[in-house]
Amino acid sequence: MMNKCQDDEFALLIDSVITNKEFQKTKQITHHGITRYEHLMRVSYYTYKVTKKLKLNYKEATRASVLHDFFLEETKEDNKIHALRRHPRYAVENASKYYELTDLEKDIITTHMFPVTFTPPKYLESWIVDVIDDVAGIYERTYSIRKELHAATTFLMILFLNYLRFK
Repeated sequence: MMNKCQDDEFALLIDSVITNKEFQKTKQITHHGITRYEHLMRVSYYTYKVTKKLKLNYKEATRASVLHDFFLEETKEDNKIHALRRHPRYAVENASKYYELTDLEKDIITTHMFPVTFTPPKYLESWIVDVIDDVAGIYERTYSIRKELHAATTFLMILFLNYLRFK
């Protein structure tokens, strides 16, 4: 996979976020079958790589992408559709408590769920984060389902072998 730890510039760009006490709570929240923290790291790393390669504003894009799902319990009472539509707003509100966000960063965070949320991104960096987040989410869900299928298959195999043994 990726070796984020060996990329010093990436580590410096996200350090003030990932060391934030509130942000650390994302390590305890399941998101797409992994932790929200892991998801945010994946999205931010690929955003960093792509936007830097394209000579875009990779610093702001990277910081915004690591903050794009910075919500904790705010969606707990929402149904799934409301949670999908509202969580970008919660994320930008949380991020704004701790960081002064640029217009680009706000746009990335608030539009990363387009077209589920109806406002399209204004900047190319925002579109890139939207796509990377979608691809990462699909990968993470698929990985999670594969793990669950493997566990179920193993369980069924054990049942079957025990059935044969006692037959």
